[in-house]
Amino acid sequence: MSDVRSLPVPDGLEGERVDAALARLFGLSRGRAADIIAAGDVLLDGREVAKSDRVTGGSWLEVTLPPPPAAPAPVAEPVPGMGILYEDDDIVVVNKPVGVAAHPTTGWTGPTVLGGLLGAGHTVATSGASERQGIVHRLDANTTGAMVVAKSEAAYSRLKRAFKERRIDKRYQALVQGHPDPFRGTVDAPIDRHPSHDGRFAVVAGGKPSVTHYDTVEAFRAASLLDVDLETGRTHQIRVHMSAIRHPIVGDMAYGADPTLAARLGLKRQWLHAVRLGFEHPVHGEWVEFESPYPDDLARALEIVAAES
Repeated sequence: MSDVRSLPVPDGLEGERVDAALARLFGLSRGRAADIIAAGDVLLDGREVAKSDRVTGGSWLEVTLPPPPAAPAPVAEPVPGMGILYEDDDIVVVNKPVGVAAHPTTGWTGPTVLGGLLGAGHTVATSGASERQGIVHRLDANTTGAMVVAKSEAAYSRLKRAFKERRIDKRYQALVQGHPDPFRGTVDAPIDRHPSHDGRFAVVAGGKPSVTHYDTVEAFRAASLLDVDLETGRTHQIRVHMSAIRHPIVGDMAYGADPTLAARLGLKRQWLHAVRLGFEHPVHGEWVEFESPYPDDLARALEIVAAES
């Protein structure tokens, strides 16, 4: 069902293009806003507009927003390269390869952890929305490493609570450009969607509280290998925080990395890996811990950067 919105144009948007104003008001991409305008679903003071028209503060805006797309269903098919680090009746810990999302999302057509587990005959908890059943935390599609999925309903609810209460030890390693100063530190900066609405995130005043602790494992000539401990779990948190302190993750061009360095190291994605995951088992309560070795592309890049130092 469509959603009709009527409101005055805020004075702060005076002079903005209509597509830009819509994007800022409703959290849309510029392209999506342009599509809505082209469909004739935007009226400014009662008349249709073009995307390049300018808005005036106080003008009356009427927008018919299309219904959100239906959540995609998981496709049950095995995922090449996705290993199992541990499995019992309640949890399965996977070693997630590159190019695999945690669960289906609108616009993602690649493989998913959830679909891979189902395709290989594993059962998962039925709690949660159908497209992310059993998923209690996520890794970015191009971030590799250890990830736990709940198989039983009890495990799902208890792990969700443990993640919310920050009782999970999530350790990452990241190869970042340059040498952070100090070598060991904390980035405490709020994160929200990037003002450009292009899918990125950014340090934004009024964003969600976000805290990242890092420690330098080894400093090379062009880069530093960091051990990273997340106190919070925002989308793209490590990537955003490292970029914010001007030490972007090597290979992470979306957040300001040097493409020349990435090419020299043979990297086509960010050098970020979930190396360790520890938590109290959600059923028997004992502490369990799992480690994921570096995948081949990250290991090769690390060897090259070390050899150049």
